[in-house]
Amino acid sequence: MADRQFKMHNGQKGSALAIRVTPRASRNEVVEILDDGTVRVRLAASPADEEANAALLEFLAEILGVPASKLDIVAGVLGRDKLVSIVDMDVDTAHQRIVAHIG
Repeated sequence: MADRQFKMHNGQKGSALAIRVTPRASRNEVVEILDDGTVRVRLAASPADEEANAALLEFLAEILGVPASKLDIVAGVLGRDKLVSIVDMDVDTAHQRIVAHIG
């Protein structure tokens, strides 16, 4: 085993948001934060997976003040319930920015 080579990688820190999406709304908006911490978001986009997912990431990037490249849907790509990771943003900051946009 002494001959075995390992390549180490730097990890990225960040946070994750549980999101429940309602498509075909009149406008994009953060509706509420549910008791379990899930953020309800209405999107004007149709529920076609690629269109709604792209619209969600753009909307969240705008709200959170980060480039869309810092966001990724890590679970729920095909469903309404999604888990979105935010690289380089702690949970408290993400929470404050989401709460500020509840409309």
